[in-house]
Amino acid sequence: MTTHKTHESKNTFYYVTFTCYRWLNLIDQSDAYHSFYKWFDYLKLNRVHLTGYVIMPNHFHGIFYVPEDCCKSINQILANGKRFIAYDIIKALKEMKKEKVLQYLSIETTEKEKRRGKKHKVFKTSSDIKELYSQDMIITKLENIHHSTSKGFWNLVIKYTKYNHSSASYYELEDSDWFITDYRKFY
Repeated sequence: MTTHKTHESKNTFYYVTFTCYRWLNLIDQSDAYHSFYKWFDYLKLNRVHLTGYVIMPNHFHGIFYVPEDCCKSINQILANGKRFIAYDIIKALKEMKKEKVLQYLSIETTEKEKRRGKKHKVFKTSSDIKELYSQDMIITKLENIHHSTSKGFWNLVIKYTKYNHSSASYYELEDSDWFITDYRKFY
């Protein structure tokens, strides 16, 4: 389930989650939501289909369809996305002069990571990746991620379809969304 295992299957759906280091609210602090949308644009141009998502203050859940003609594995897709989003988060934190946060993220970077050129630890190294084998599995995951904004720990909105950084309104209210490819297209 983690990125320590390479997932090579194509013509399949993947449910993915990645989290900010130590669950810090770095996405929200740096207002990096736009960075995810830039990544979604890149994915669409490279034929990777985002079929559902929610961007939370400190983590991301998504469902991707990786077609046969995609030259990258889901692991590579996530690694690239995390790297570019991390650059944007650090850039924003610098512009906002969040020196304590930047210093902490720098101190937490291992010597091995520093030798490879990494200056800040923004995301947890591993990501959860799970192949979804059926339409029922996709529906269950979509419902879970969409409802996570309005229940439990977060309670970010009263009505989950009102959360701005989610595909919930696309599926529930039939709002248009450039980033989303309806999973039903593949069935």
